Formats: sequence, structure tokens, C-alpha cells
Amino acid sequence: MTSFFILIKKFIEIMILKFGYLGIMLAMAIESACIPLPSEVIMPFSGFLVALGKLNFWLVTLFGAIGCLLGSTLAWWLGKNFGEDFIRRLIRQWGKFIFIFEYELDEAICWFNKYGERIIFTSRLLPVVRTFISLPAGMVEMNYFRFALYTIIGSLIWSAALGFIGFKLGKNWQTVEKYFHQFDFLLILVFLSMGVFYFYHKIKRYRHWKQLKKNEKI
Repeated sequence: MTSFFILIKKFIEIMILKFGYLGIMLAMAIESACIPLPSEVIMPFSGFLVALGKLNFWLVTLFGAIGCLLGSTLAWWLGKNFGEDFIRRLIRQWGKFIFIFEYELDEAICWFNKYGERIIFTSRLLPVVRTFISLPAGMVEMNYFRFALYTIIGSLIWSAALGFIGFKLGKNWQTVEKYFHQFDFLLILVFLSMGVFYFYHKIKRYRHWKQLKKNEKI
């Protein structure tokens, strides 16, 4: 899993370093389209580049949120036009190859049924469920204008918060750089830890869900 995440991390870094704000937007769009490209790495790394003076914090936040809206819109459209059965079959057949699990769809549907449309906003501030909540919104044909409004507001907050974390880390690293020659190592270690925890959490939840399904059949 660590090797897989190193590849993901490198892909994120190359995309942002090469394409700047458009790279951030594309990466966040991919994440919000239910593909596990963790925003917990995308936005802090972008914030780190803000601390280095290479990017503007508010543009980082804006393009991150726009990316979320684009990816979420695609997921909403898939839910609306293809429905739950098709999406479940798709996840069962191909999800395991890109770390997408059926329990995540179950959780998103449960959250949406329990809290209604307002969960579109609040879920944008939560790991994992934020990625999949657009699917059930599309399945019930939620009004797109309200969906987009809740999504963009919540995504602005999420992008700003994660970007600020990366910015503060970057500021601290700049301060202590003269004392630590392992600067690059520290950077890699922090972002690697974020990503490994993200995927470890996904796999752990999947195994728990799978065991519950197995017990139900007994």
C-alpha cells in the first residue's frame, strides 16, 4: 500500500508543480468524482507551495473548490442517469483496483437518507463520505442548483482549511530549515503519512463492512 501511495503522491506533486492552479483543479475534480486521489494530500501540498511563494492562497482555495464542484457534478450526473444498481455493479467489478469500495456508497446513501439535502454541505467537511455523497444526490434527482451551491460553499471551506495546514507547515519548515538538513525527507514523511492513513482507513472500513455482510448471511 505504501508503494501505491508513493505513486499517487508523486502524481499529485507533478500535476500541481507542472500545471499550477489548473493542476489543483484537475486533482480535486478527480477526487470528487469518486476516484481516491486524496484531497488530504492535494490541498496541503498546494498550501505548502503558497508558503514557498509559488502560489496564491486564495487562488489555491478557489481552484480547489471549483475542482470539487466539477468532479461532484460528474458523480451527481452518473447517479441521476445510471442509478444505484449500475453504480453498484461498476464498483463490485472494478472498484477494488482503484480502492473504491461498496461500503462507501452504502454510507453515502445512509447519510443522505438520514440528513437530507443539507448533508451535501456538511459532508464536504468530512473525509471519505464527501467523495461519494454526490452519487445519492443524483440518484434522488436533487435540484442541481442547490446541489452546486451546497457543494461549492462546503468545498471552499474544506480547501481553505487543508491549504492553510500546508501553508503553516511550510512556514514552520522554512523557519527550521537551517537546523534540519533533512528538509526533503521531512516533507515526504508528513505527506506520505497523511496518504497512508487515508488508504489504511479505507481498507480497514472495507474489511469491517465485509465482515458485517458475511455475518448477515450466516
